[in-house]
Amino acid sequence: MKKRGLYRRLAINGIRGNRQLYIPHILACTSMVLIYFIVTSLSKSMVIYNMSGGGTAQELLELGKIVIAIFAAIFLFYTNSFLMKRRQKEFGLYNVLGMSKRNIARILIWESVMTTGISIGGGIVLGIILYKLAELVLVQLISGDVTFTIELAWQAIPETALIFAVIFLLLFVFSLLKVRLTKPIELLKSENMGEKPPKANWFFGILGAVVLGFGYYLALTLDSPMEMMLGFLGAVVLVMIGTYLLFMSGSVLMCKIMQKSKHYYYKPNHFVSVSSMTYRMKRNGAGLASICILLTAVLVMLSSTSSIMMGIEDILEDFYPRDLIVQFGTHSGVTDEQKELVRSFAIDDDLEIENELEYEYIVTNGIITDGNLALDYLYTDDDYVEVCVFDIDTYNRLNGSSETLGSGEVLIYSESGSLSEIYVDKLSTFTVKSEIEYPSFCPLQRTVYGILVIVVDDLDVFNPIFEMLGDQGNEIYIYRMWWYGFDITNLSESEQRSYFGRRGVELEKEAFALYNTGISYLISWDSLAENRSDYYGMFGGLLFLGIFLSLLFVLSAVLIIYYKQISEGFEDASRFEIMQKVGMTKADIRKSINSQMLSVFMLPVLMAAVHIGFATPIMLKLLKMCGFMNTWLFLGVTAACLGAVVVVYAVVYKITSEAYYRIVS
Repeated sequence: MKKRGLYRRLAINGIRGNRQLYIPHILACTSMVLIYFIVTSLSKSMVIYNMSGGGTAQELLELGKIVIAIFAAIFLFYTNSFLMKRRQKEFGLYNVLGMSKRNIARILIWESVMTTGISIGGGIVLGIILYKLAELVLVQLISGDVTFTIELAWQAIPETALIFAVIFLLLFVFSLLKVRLTKPIELLKSENMGEKPPKANWFFGILGAVVLGFGYYLALTLDSPMEMMLGFLGAVVLVMIGTYLLFMSGSVLMCKIMQKSKHYYYKPNHFVSVSSMTYRMKRNGAGLASICILLTAVLVMLSSTSSIMMGIEDILEDFYPRDLIVQFGTHSGVTDEQKELVRSFAIDDDLEIENELEYEYIVTNGIITDGNLALDYLYTDDDYVEVCVFDIDTYNRLNGSSETLGSGEVLIYSESGSLSEIYVDKLSTFTVKSEIEYPSFCPLQRTVYGILVIVVDDLDVFNPIFEMLGDQGNEIYIYRMWWYGFDITNLSESEQRSYFGRRGVELEKEAFALYNTGISYLISWDSLAENRSDYYGMFGGLLFLGIFLSLLFVLSAVLIIYYKQISEGFEDASRFEIMQKVGMTKADIRKSINSQMLSVFMLPVLMAAVHIGFATPIMLKLLKMCGFMNTWLFLGVTAACLGAVVVVYAVVYKITSEAYYRIVS
């Protein structure tokens, strides 16, 4: 019984004696439990699920909690290594005084039990307290109706406790193995074991620059939607690798250059800081690169999700220019009788409508090779494009222009490069008169595939294909479509959603009757109110998740900086003590610290700004696939996010430099 009390007291004393490291660690663990618990609770909340767009938001939160759990595990292993390094001398002393490693393991058990209990218990309790606030934020982002009842998803409690109990168990096993596999004399000397002065590795430095440059090149040159979806991930991986190589090799080279500069190096405020940095740059480089990557991730997430949410109404207006839209088409075209039938189902007697709009177009798809558009039903190639064809009268009417076309001439918008001629299966060659901007009224929505818009003199030039197919032809995906839309003045958004569901089912049944007569048809039925809910649910959920992940990443970056400063402060204390004995004043110490901070710790935020600058072109292209076209809004939001990151970073720099100063002085 006494032994158990001894181990518990030793664990408590160990935590209390190293509170500069343990308190931030426990706070970080508690914060990660808190974030995971809130995201999990919201992903299971029936209040959110029953809101319009809430289901979409919850699907994103389900994915987000997986990311949070994986990141939490990786980062807590990272911070645990700092704790173990600080405690190894203490454990070595216990070992030398006669305590076996099994006894030390019991101390570690008590420490793990206490930190696990405080972190999981504190995180869940805080999560319960702050849950309603988080729910209100999410509801606001998805434009839901606020409720003032607290309906907590209690199943989130055991799930959160289980996930983090497993993580803390793995941390304990890792710590135990580290102590068990280290000799007592190594434990005693571990805190004072420095690193050999690294050599400036030109090979890895140049390799890092090349890899980083290639990542930037991909970000600047990827054009087609398919390439961007796949290439963006590749660019991210290359930039991460290049960043680590540059920081680990380039930082050493930077210190070597500073040492060779006599005017800079041989000054009290530079001599000590540069010489101590040189011996730790291998470790410093990895830490600084991690900070840079985390800050870049924060900038990418916040700038993109915030921009979309600010411009979401413009996106909806472009995609859905009327409250209700119906599109109907067959291989042989839409007859007046079919149009009236669709109208009768789209509009009941009590509906008040205005701003009616209708037009015809052709929709198909295929592959462009050397100017030849080969129509193809299957998605079989990276050059696959979705095609929309208008006649010149419709284009001028909807675009407010007065273009003219000669015989065999067309206007095109192409995402597959410039074309001077285009040949369509079974048709004559068309000459491209000029290229046009993407028409805002084009009913195609951008996906991973490219888009080709063709404006012809008359849609009848495609009649040979329709005649070849006949009413029952399904070999090629091509339809002559009728687009019809109108605004509703006497129904609220919720009433429009209800109307959309009820009348849409009836319309689908009537259209299916055409299929039974052998007519191949294509029909779509869209409501602005319904899609507004889905868009707010999706992008609001993304912004909410982006905010929480950004908090997680910023917290991680802050802790990396803090632990770096604290651990290096303990290592440098003896050096500064000697320097003070030979005449260095506390003012000189502060100048030396400021020199080290400004020389090293500003590099990650500067490199993150460079990363986001090169990432901007591909981010804008990816956002355009979501319908976001406001470049200046994105640039403004990105600049604001970068400014906020710089301010937070400066505050963290000030706090950590003071902690470092207190230790070494």
